[in-house]
Amino acid sequence: MARQVRAEQTRATIITAAADLFDRQGYEGTSLGDIVEHARVTRGALYFHFAAKEDLAHAILELQSATCRRLARDTEVRGRTSLEALMRLTFSMARRSAEDPVLRAGLRLATGGARPRPPLSHPFTEWTDIVAARLLGAAEESDVQPDVDLDVVAHSLVCFFVGTRVVGRSREPAARQPRRTAEMWQILIRGLVPVTRRARYLSLAARLERETAPV
Repeated sequence: MARQVRAEQTRATIITAAADLFDRQGYEGTSLGDIVEHARVTRGALYFHFAAKEDLAHAILELQSATCRRLARDTEVRGRTSLEALMRLTFSMARRSAEDPVLRAGLRLATGGARPRPPLSHPFTEWTDIVAARLLGAAEESDVQPDVDLDVVAHSLVCFFVGTRVVGRSREPAARQPRRTAEMWQILIRGLVPVTRRARYLSLAARLERETAPV
């Protein structure tokens, strides 16, 4: 049992080290030797868990997917509207991305052309599906204007969220993401939500920014 625990710890250490390097240097700019050195493990330990760099990238994308799906479940709480659940999901992702190199690396891998192995979906496909489902619920709850094309909004929201993070990666610290997410929602709410309900969601965006801002 102790050996199994050590093996799991070593695997997690390698993944975290690889994620940190993929995030900072990119997938192509990172070698297995770099990962061995950064993780402070032997090549034998790395190859015991991962036969190739592609396996590490896939493991990171799997973890990113699992985190996204868990956050989606956690934010869908009884009593919350679908739009609130969606807003909370994006703020949670922004906060976690500022703290977790695996999520940051997953985004860089996804934008760098990484192709997950089936049955894992591409992150952007998975995110768009989650957003579309929440928007459908919001439309049924009359929190979205009736003439809105939900598929277009889902695609645009994912592009907005991803683009903000990609641009921010080279221009400002990751801790800025909750603020950028609030700015995104201030624009979207004014275009999506009926006038009578906008104040509620604009106030929610401001509150979520405060709740997820780094201490």
